[in-house]
Amino acid sequence: MQAKPTRQHVLLVPGFFGFANLGDFAYFAHVRDFLADLWRHHGIDGEVHVVHTWPTASLAKRATRVLQAVAEVTGRADGVVHLIGHSSGGLDARLFLSPGVELPDAPELERYAQKVKTAVSLSSPHFGSPLAGFLTSVLGQQILRLISLVTIYTLRTGRVPIAAVFYLVRLLSLKRLPLAAGTLLNQVYRDLLSDFSHDRRVALDAFFVEVGHDQDLLSQITPTGMELFNGSTFDRPGVRYGSVVTCVPSPGLRSVWATGLSPFRQATHALFAAFYRLTARMPRDRSSALTRAQLAPLERAYGRIPTVGDNDGMVPTLSQVWGDVVHATWGDHLDALGHFYLPTHVPPHFDWLNSGASFTIGDFERLWTDVANYLLA
Repeated sequence: MQAKPTRQHVLLVPGFFGFANLGDFAYFAHVRDFLADLWRHHGIDGEVHVVHTWPTASLAKRATRVLQAVAEVTGRADGVVHLIGHSSGGLDARLFLSPGVELPDAPELERYAQKVKTAVSLSSPHFGSPLAGFLTSVLGQQILRLISLVTIYTLRTGRVPIAAVFYLVRLLSLKRLPLAAGTLLNQVYRDLLSDFSHDRRVALDAFFVEVGHDQDLLSQITPTGMELFNGSTFDRPGVRYGSVVTCVPSPGLRSVWATGLSPFRQATHALFAAFYRLTARMPRDRSSALTRAQLAPLERAYGRIPTVGDNDGMVPTLSQVWGDVVHATWGDHLDALGHFYLPTHVPPHFDWLNSGASFTIGDFERLWTDVANYLLA
């Protein structure tokens, strides 16, 4: 008698830009739909779930939420679990799986960790990101709040709030921020919030106030913070660790031209360029620490080994490598999630942070097909 196939559950873990997971602002929607369709097409028994977590809470708190999600899924239906974490979501998965880890309110951690077979990180800062250091300041937190609201606004409406974006670009391009910047940031935030319905404004405002009380994540994912994390976090035997790596060319005339003539897209490209410059300040080159097996797919994808300054606009490229390199691509930090510009597609894709990388629907499908094959190998 033929054995019944093992159920294959996929849990998608958002990163610190998981603000978009508030209510119906699910930035994992394109990935979830693609993998669910692939599962159905191949007759694979299992489900694809999104883990709802806190955008800027500590890694320990977020890892506890991963544990709860695994318990929830496997409590309803047995089977194996595959974790896919975007950005800091990949670190949540690593911490949850680390043997001997102690997490708050985490009974039976070992029981549920043993159900995980694969952990894939997507554009994750395994060795930190300088951008996180910038965002840890009081003003940086206000900037992050406004950027997050811009993200939600764009994903919901398909339109970029150009005035808010231009103000952010101007601030990020200054060597020293003006004393009045905090007041002006609050005003821009309020103006943008006024475009939402009353009920949505109340929900968003309450959400961001709650988030403002818990900002531990940002200091933990700086390069210094990740040295401490890596010194105390270990891979679980029996779990396959893989990574998806993203990189974009340095912004310049070519990327400006590739962005097109739209003032909205040029505005978001200017914001991306400001992020890219901040992220390029990685203090140490890690290429010598990578194995030949890790370097080979990077060379195939980029034609060379990435430099210490190469990044995807938020995370240095070399910082993203952990375990097997499942896929490497030219794309920014959000392209791989399906947030590239293709409004005619059903469902439509919108790009709120335009890098000029020309990431396409074909690139998206190849990336996630490689990830699916890795999960099922």
